[in-house]
Amino acid sequence: MRQRTGLVACCIAAATLAGTPTALAQQTLNIQLGGFTPRGEDARVEGDILNQELDVLAFEISDFNGPVIGAEWLVPLGHYFEAGAGVGFSRRTVASVYQRFVDVDGSEIEQDLRLRIVPVALTIRALPLGQSSPVQPYFGGGVGILGWRYSESGEFVDFGNQNTIFREQYVASGSETGPLALAGLRLAGDTMSAGAEVRYQSAAADLGGIFDSFAREPRIDLGGWSYLFTVGLRFGR
Repeated sequence: MRQRTGLVACCIAAATLAGTPTALAQQTLNIQLGGFTPRGEDARVEGDILNQELDVLAFEISDFNGPVIGAEWLVPLGHYFEAGAGVGFSRRTVASVYQRFVDVDGSEIEQDLRLRIVPVALTIRALPLGQSSPVQPYFGGGVGILGWRYSESGEFVDFGNQNTIFREQYVASGSETGPLALAGLRLAGDTMSAGAEVRYQSAAADLGGIFDSFAREPRIDLGGWSYLFTVGLRFGR
């Protein structure tokens, strides 16, 4: 159902942009580079798998801070608003070990935790100084359709079987829809623009499946902050 909702939202956005009279006005293709910071331990959703694993494994939520890249198409909606459609990509692999257990030879019991998020963002922005200003602060929001994949791979301890150590990979993936908010500032010329932007996204997904075997009603919190530098190619009048 969430995937269908996201598809409908994309179709509506595409139809809106195609039918907008200002679509022939100056548009911008933005390239975004920056970093993604997931929500901290105290702010994550109930049942979050990373918070649960903190009781057993040695790592930090901040270890999942990592780079993010993206691209976005912006179309004016009159003089003080614009619509955007874009996609991003972030992936982070974090090495962990058991806090209180080692192998019989004294070596660490190691695993890799990996989180990938591919957000599709449909947004509306307000530009208080208008499209023609060379300095353009803006703010807005919209909906994010977050494709995600979470995995744990490596060595694990079977506490129900005499602490036997075994190798395994646990994987879950899907997509979730949630709100997002943004604010930024850009310098706009006739053919190029450059600026900085902050985004916040919020969503969470149920893991279920194989993760139910060692976690309590496991979920993965997909929320967090993106800090972006933007470079835009502007064209059309």
